[in-house]
Amino acid sequence: MKSVPLNAFPRTRAGRSGVKKLRTDGRIPAVIYGRQTKPQNLEVSTKELEDLIHHSASENILVDLAVEQQKRLALVQEVQHHPLNGRVLHVDFHEVSETEKVTIMVPVETTGEAVGVKTGGGVLEHVLFKIKVRALPKDLPEQILVDVTNLELGKSIHLGEITPPPGVEILGDKKVSVISVAMPRTEEEEAAAAEAAPAAAGDVEMIKEKKEEGEEGAAPAKAGEKAAAKPGEKAPAAAAPADKKAAVPAEKKK
Repeated sequence: MKSVPLNAFPRTRAGRSGVKKLRTDGRIPAVIYGRQTKPQNLEVSTKELEDLIHHSASENILVDLAVEQQKRLALVQEVQHHPLNGRVLHVDFHEVSETEKVTIMVPVETTGEAVGVKTGGGVLEHVLFKIKVRALPKDLPEQILVDVTNLELGKSIHLGEITPPPGVEILGDKKVSVISVAMPRTEEEEAAAAEAAPAAAGDVEMIKEKKEEGEEGAAPAKAGEKAAAKPGEKAPAAAAPADKKAAVPAEKKK
């Protein structure tokens, strides 16, 4: 993985108000971690970082971080995005050494059209979207490409069958399926799955509504009101109409 330059500056503003002002000024709060140094709060240009991510195959990016004229080689460890507009909110950097191997999670992408999909009517499924690899920083891949052209219906490509790039070691159980071509669902299975999910959600909402109604009904009675009847007893509300009827003749008698 080729490193790319990125400017960073020590961050002095902290707290919610400070971070908000920072983003308003076109900066993103960041932190850099390292085994031999204490974590340091940084800020980077929003435009520079978003352009960097936009032109990369993944968010696994190796950067030459320039902090106060000091170069620090680092990996983009985590990027936090706004849940609605996708804008970058925060970024973590992990300082690395050129001579020490590091372990990261790398996305898996496919190339070609599986024969099981093309002629067998199957469905290509990603069992694992990311796999763990270990390598020197310069050898780290942004993604792992897997050719699925010869993948037949009902077959899978396992972790041990993936050829890593030079200098890269793939970690994990070699027997785990990464990509497979599955049989398509029948119309009955699709209908059953479609009915099951909304029904379950509806049941939850209905139970919640009933619970809320029950909680409102179970509120303490106001002064002068009788408690709710227990199972097997007559409702006390039935006595109210009788009392009312009895009171009417008395008023007329006057």
